[in-house]
Amino acid sequence: MTHLTILHNNDMHGDWLPQDVKGVSTGGLPMLAGYLNAVRKENPNTIYAIAGDMFRGSIIDQEYLGMSTIDMINMLHPDVVALGNHEVDYGLAHLLFLEKCAYFPIVNSDLFVTTNNKRIFTPYLKMEVDGIKIMFLAILTNEVLATTKSEKVIGSFVNMKNARKEIGVICDNYKRGDTDLVILLTHIGLENDIHLAEQLDPNWGIDLIIGGHSHTYMEEPVIVNGIPIVQAYTGTDYIGRFDIDFDEENKVISDWSWKCVPVNEKTAKPDKMMTEIVAGYKDLTDQKYHRVVTRFHRMLTHPKRNQETELGNLYADLMVEENGFDVMMFGSGSIRKQQLGPVVEYQDILENTPFDDKVWLLQFTGAQFRKVVMYMLRDEAWVGDTEFFQFSKGIRIRYNRTTKHLEEFSFRGKEIRDDDILMVAIQNYHYENFETSLGISLKEISLNRKPRVVASSVNNVVEEFFATHQDLDARVEGRIVIVD
Repeated sequence: MTHLTILHNNDMHGDWLPQDVKGVSTGGLPMLAGYLNAVRKENPNTIYAIAGDMFRGSIIDQEYLGMSTIDMINMLHPDVVALGNHEVDYGLAHLLFLEKCAYFPIVNSDLFVTTNNKRIFTPYLKMEVDGIKIMFLAILTNEVLATTKSEKVIGSFVNMKNARKEIGVICDNYKRGDTDLVILLTHIGLENDIHLAEQLDPNWGIDLIIGGHSHTYMEEPVIVNGIPIVQAYTGTDYIGRFDIDFDEENKVISDWSWKCVPVNEKTAKPDKMMTEIVAGYKDLTDQKYHRVVTRFHRMLTHPKRNQETELGNLYADLMVEENGFDVMMFGSGSIRKQQLGPVVEYQDILENTPFDDKVWLLQFTGAQFRKVVMYMLRDEAWVGDTEFFQFSKGIRIRYNRTTKHLEEFSFRGKEIRDDDILMVAIQNYHYENFETSLGISLKEISLNRKPRVVASSVNNVVEEFFATHQDLDARVEGRIVIVD
């Protein structure tokens, strides 16, 4: 009997610094490295995997376009890393450069160049741990295309193939009879992991699914078709841990357990070398970005993407105030911090909205705007698989999930009629991916009035607004009400 430990993270998003959580130092790369060191010492048969989205979320990552992240992840010595959708945020060509800087294998099974059907990354990884022969595969969410579309040379040639089919192709061709365990790393979200597991052919022999993308905290695995599906929340505050007893004679898992382990001063001791490396990067970025821009009246929050939030209202409102159109639809997913303030530094602004882009102004009829809102509120919204928006002041939306009916749909106290005209602003990401984000064609909207850019940078507007306003506050006030 061989005891195997598999540790895993996902959606780390540049969460490299520890935080004080109720008086306990929590997370950060030094603490995570310390936990990894301890487990590897406890059990040499330990594998460490990352299920996508190392990049974005911190000024340390943004300042060095991911180079700092690769440098520090190298020090964690992961055995295998899957691509996440944010790995392409700095461009696919840059990602291929970063791959050359990595001392760890990056695996992806379903990203292709369509001109010659060639896979861009290594589609699988085989390793042997104390006689156990293990195969890793990795698949990615279709959201990768949303970013690569803007790359006119590379993006237009990239396509995502059917994930299930590719898993079958790789297992049928490369698994072979001597493979003991097959582990699937995914970055498609928990709900999609469940749907995928339902469709997997048992002959492919998938034993575990380690996922990411939906930032799901799990107290226990979801088991579908006998396959445990797990995810370890987001950032570095937690790490997933499988402990597996493998029967080498019969080539089967005889017993296993899984838990989501908190990474804090109670479970780990900070690694000294990693502490020095992180501190070095922090010192450099602090010199450039560590300055107070404003002070809020109190801390403002953004706890979930698919609901109205305080930070969402603040950001949507300031865009309207500075530009003077009717409605700002601010992407919930582009707000990355769950809380901000009361003291707001320049680096906080950049970390909160790291996907800085242009703002487009478009003309909608009331009927078209209703269609967009109904598309946003479709069933998939409640499992976090869709775009969701924060609306500026004046909008009132009351939606009944049971009847799928808008019980209120008004602007400045008046019902929005089909023939009303609204000037609506959106971010460039949603403009570039118009139909998938809004559920309506850009061509149809452009017939109303030619779209135009009203701001070249969201963060330019945010920084100026914050710098000229103190004691800012925002409340959840019923702009979006969901009735079950």
